[in-house]
Amino acid sequence: MPFSTLDPNRYATQLAEKKSAFQALFAALTLPEPAVFASASTHYRLRAEFRAWQHDGVWDYAMFDPENPRQPVLLTEFPVADAAICALMPRLRAATLQSPRLCQRLYGVEFLATLRGDMLVTLIYRRPLDTEWEDAARQLAETLGIALIGRSRGQKIVLQRDWVEESLHVAGETLHYRQYEGAFSQPNGGVNQHMLTWARTQAQNLGGDLLELYCGNGNFTVALAPLFGQVLATEMSKISVAAAEHNLTENQRHNVAIARLASEEISAALQGVRAFRRLRDIDLTRYRFSTLFVDPPRSGLDPATLALAAGFPNILYISCNPHTLRDNVEALAASHHIAASALFDQFPYTPHLECGLLLKKNSP
Repeated sequence: MPFSTLDPNRYATQLAEKKSAFQALFAALTLPEPAVFASASTHYRLRAEFRAWQHDGVWDYAMFDPENPRQPVLLTEFPVADAAICALMPRLRAATLQSPRLCQRLYGVEFLATLRGDMLVTLIYRRPLDTEWEDAARQLAETLGIALIGRSRGQKIVLQRDWVEESLHVAGETLHYRQYEGAFSQPNGGVNQHMLTWARTQAQNLGGDLLELYCGNGNFTVALAPLFGQVLATEMSKISVAAAEHNLTENQRHNVAIARLASEEISAALQGVRAFRRLRDIDLTRYRFSTLFVDPPRSGLDPATLALAAGFPNILYISCNPHTLRDNVEALAASHHIAASALFDQFPYTPHLECGLLLKKNSP
């Protein structure tokens, strides 16, 4: 984001502009008035990645402004980041500056925090990491009370663990999640709670079984599973599948099966076009799907998945790209209409907008 846009006093105006742009984008469709879920105007981001800019024998946190991408912007604070990250940043820098082994060719610093108060830091280097680095890093982690990882080309040294633990409050329930370093997790924890609560509200009376595509670490799966008889969730990333399985067990969601398949593969399996060894322990004939839940990448749904979606009575669609969402909804207009809509401002001060729609099958 251009740093000139980071003005909390203008946050409400910028969010209103996003809502207007979204409604204009869907003007040709019948769009119910969207529910709007704002972010905190500061300290909302649970992930932060910085360059460690080396100069004059020291290093500083740096980012690059898209308006001037060749010039580093040195930072003494970053109010976008979670308050715990902001508090740790100067302490981490001061501690590493006292250790030549930790400073030498340090290239980047990544923080992963949670609303629960957990913290993981990754130090990225342009040199091999040796036992002297590891000894110094262990002392650093103990001093700061954090989990720490060192990365260099071909190296990943995990000193304690490579995940953080999160707790989210959704519809009167506390849900627990393990989030791995290097894997996707929602960066705005406060808005994520709004997303999960809205999705649960829409799914409250749908009944039947649920098919979820792109389930990731089970963020939505854990929240939605109690509302359905059975859930079949799919995900391609091995580390995300491992996280999802842990999170489902941790939250005692025993009605969920996970298949490591792409969306077009599960479409082919459900239509009987192709059998997959990865489904050998899952009997697809047992499911009576009422609802499809999707949270796809920015490219939206592929043609095969759209064809599959057209047969579902209900589609819950979370999107990080309103433009591909509109294209997908237009493609489904012959079979479905928009029953509810919502906007989730995961990324304040940027053009990006997370949005949700409930699509319901048209009456005959």
